[in-house]
Amino acid sequence: MKELKIGFLQQHNVASTINNISRLAEGIKDLARRGAELVVLQELHNSLYFCQTESVDNFDLAEPIPGPSTRFYGDLAKELGIVLVTSLFERRSAGLYHNTAVVFEKDGTIAGMYRKMHIPDDPAYYEKFYFTPGDLGFNPIRTSVGTLGVMVCWDQWYPEAARLMALAGAEILIYPTAIGYESSDTPEEQQRQRMAWQTVMRGHAVANGLPVVAVNRVGQEPDPSNQTNGIQFWGTSFVCGPQGELYYEASTDDEESIIVSVDMHHSEQVRRWWPFLRDRRIENYGNITRRFID
Repeated sequence: MKELKIGFLQQHNVASTINNISRLAEGIKDLARRGAELVVLQELHNSLYFCQTESVDNFDLAEPIPGPSTRFYGDLAKELGIVLVTSLFERRSAGLYHNTAVVFEKDGTIAGMYRKMHIPDDPAYYEKFYFTPGDLGFNPIRTSVGTLGVMVCWDQWYPEAARLMALAGAEILIYPTAIGYESSDTPEEQQRQRMAWQTVMRGHAVANGLPVVAVNRVGQEPDPSNQTNGIQFWGTSFVCGPQGELYYEASTDDEESIIVSVDMHHSEQVRRWWPFLRDRRIENYGNITRRFID
């Protein structure tokens, strides 16, 4: 058994980035004190979810990598001796921005980066205005606690992305997330969407024989334009095993600071029982690269 203690923070963000970062730092320190070896944060955790509106002023939130946030979180990872998964608004150049996950090693160095590949564009989620699609591919990040297949939010819906991470040697799939309810939907529709979100990722766990960690924000964030009622982020951060079994599911309404122990060797046994990678008919999958088969 190779036990990995995974910590995550499900946080409600406010308008003050200083407040958000301060609470994150205290939460990360607390998780480390409680024994977490790997800590995962939610998507774009430094600020409110600014993509509810299209405003060029919001580009001021972006920063270079390396930059102030990578120095801050790198120093924190080094101080605590943990591997830390963060989610930052990257300014690559003037007019070129990414939604970027940065993973820090225990010595504070950057172990690797992943730029969000799938970019949504829906009411209250105007991400195509802000983010250029990633160009780093689906490459797992090697760390001292394991090889991490880190993706971001909207990537959650794509089995191709999870599969490519698995084929490249990921030992666990990790999704920093920011997703919630549209207020005009019925309560029944809201719950269908929330459960579909979790179900598809548990399916990735089963199909690839890997644990999955998804960390979402929680709470209400207003729409600055007042065109909508804002977003009620649905929390439900969770960790599941390689057969989709839930190890922990967080609240839909409350902040949480949780540590979950995962047996990283269990995937080996599950893949022996269910050898899906062995039985793939790769010679017949050529059409998967087409947009649609007419």
